[in-house]
Amino acid sequence: MIILGIDPGLATLGYGVIEKDERGNFRAIDYGVVLTPKDEGLPVRLAMLEEGIRKILDKFHPDEIAMEELFFSKNITTGIAVAHARGVALLTCVKDCGRLYEYTPMQIKQALTGYGKADKHQIQSVVTSMLRLQSIPKPDDAADALAIALCHGFSSRFGELFAVGNMTRTKGNNAAPASAYQELMAAGAKSSKRGKSGKGFSSASSVSALQNATGIAGVTGVGRASIKTVNPTKK
Repeated sequence: MIILGIDPGLATLGYGVIEKDERGNFRAIDYGVVLTPKDEGLPVRLAMLEEGIRKILDKFHPDEIAMEELFFSKNITTGIAVAHARGVALLTCVKDCGRLYEYTPMQIKQALTGYGKADKHQIQSVVTSMLRLQSIPKPDDAADALAIALCHGFSSRFGELFAVGNMTRTKGNNAAPASAYQELMAAGAKSSKRGKSGKGFSSASSVSALQNATGIAGVTGVGRASIKTVNPTKK
């Protein structure tokens, strides 16, 4: 299974692509960042992000995509900019994959280290070790994206609990009632035995609605996104 992790950002959007085999082992396929120049206007920068993410999707064809939930710090202005970028990422990804999942920063830290308040160096060390990389991934946004992908890889048995739009989720608590949890576990076990991961959209009507949507799917003619990648398979 190919998992794409995305760390949303307007100036720098990190991405990490990993593969999870049948034994639950992980390997890094690629990681890097999509950059947008500060001297461009917001619409153009968002279009650049869309183009960059589209190139990543076309190249790796991920089975599932994990993204960090939006976290507002004291700087609300920065949070709004990240929200714009995250919205573009969600829109671009749902058109290609549909199987989208989201995790809070604390959930990511806890999945990787067992401690929800782990610092950045601890997270990066775990990412480097788990993916058997020769050095800590750079820049930090790419390392964060790999951490998000690993978090989803660890949580994939309970994946539907973290699906974007899951109505069983409540604010600050990604948990489902016991009955729903049991149903998800049973369905996951059957799916695992069949070797099928399922499709992205929740219903045929969702696919039909998307196909029948009017308007322009994408923006062109506004420049190219700057994508910096690192191939961990090359020394």
